[in-house]
Amino acid sequence: MTRVLFLCSMNRLRSPTAEQVFANHPGTECDSAGLNDDAANPVTDELIEWAELIFVMEKRHRTKLAKLFRKHLRNRRIVCLDIPDDYDFMDPELVEILKCKVTPLLPSSHARR
Repeated sequence: MTRVLFLCSMNRLRSPTAEQVFANHPGTECDSAGLNDDAANPVTDELIEWAELIFVMEKRHRTKLAKLFRKHLRNRRIVCLDIPDDYDFMDPELVEILKCKVTPLLPSSHARR
């Protein structure tokens, strides 16, 4: 089971959408959080240590993640999805973008094709 963490700024739109979309993906366990202090679910040291694969929505999220959690990021794969903050929660366009960008990087992705 691969533990996957989705991060955005506030954990209100993009990352919770990604968590919901991939919640039942075979071979994965998902969670989401935000990098801002006032996020709905702020990211913690424990959450970073739990995750094996981390998806960030924007390059600035990767930079902030590295600055705040550098010592906890060893052996963690971090992937930037380059998805701007232009979508509502579960926006069908966002869901399709996530499926296209994330699915090939998850375990058992061949099982869903």
